[in-house]
Amino acid sequence: MDGFLIQFVAGLKTTVELAAVSAMLGTALGLLAAAGRLSKLRWLSVAIGSYTTIIRGVPELLVILLIYFGGTVAVSSLFGQYVEINAFLAGVVALTIVSGAYMAEIFRGAVLSIPTGQVEAARSLGLHPWQVWGLVILPQMMRIALPALANQWISLIKETSLISIVGLTDIMRVASIGAGSMRAPLTFYLAAAALYLLLTTIALIAFNLLERRFAVPGH
Repeated sequence: MDGFLIQFVAGLKTTVELAAVSAMLGTALGLLAAAGRLSKLRWLSVAIGSYTTIIRGVPELLVILLIYFGGTVAVSSLFGQYVEINAFLAGVVALTIVSGAYMAEIFRGAVLSIPTGQVEAARSLGLHPWQVWGLVILPQMMRIALPALANQWISLIKETSLISIVGLTDIMRVASIGAGSMRAPLTFYLAAAALYLLLTTIALIAFNLLERRFAVPGH
């Protein structure tokens, strides 16, 4: 087990980087998708609705495999020779697409829960639509959506373990290699479980602090 300590540290770093990048990009995608879903342009709303419905109805593992192998086929066809895409990049793309779909629905639900009178009042003051979003909708939306976003981001941390199937050397991959080579699966998988629990606990504490920070006084 001692010989795998450095590998576990490297795997932990990879997992944190993958989760952080995917969370940031997924949040940005979710915001854009929510705005499109609420758009008055019917074709855009339908397109975004189809995206969220399809992605939420397909297993995350299948999305990862499609991105990884589909991306490899596409890039290989482009260059005329076999080119295997980077596992980390495939993981970021896949998790961004998946988390973006879930976050889009979280943000959409949060926006719909904001009293319409506030939005109408902002528009009556002559604010530009982007100002209405930035000054009225976005701050309230984030406060309302924060509990659901916390659950989604914590789930994202755990979902990074799926990327190990395409060769990414993360926590799960290190545990699998160690379990096979040392013939001590219980020890290595318990170590992996402890590391994931550490990450999710830290995330949970951070989100609890954020919820307190954005809580409405008197509630």
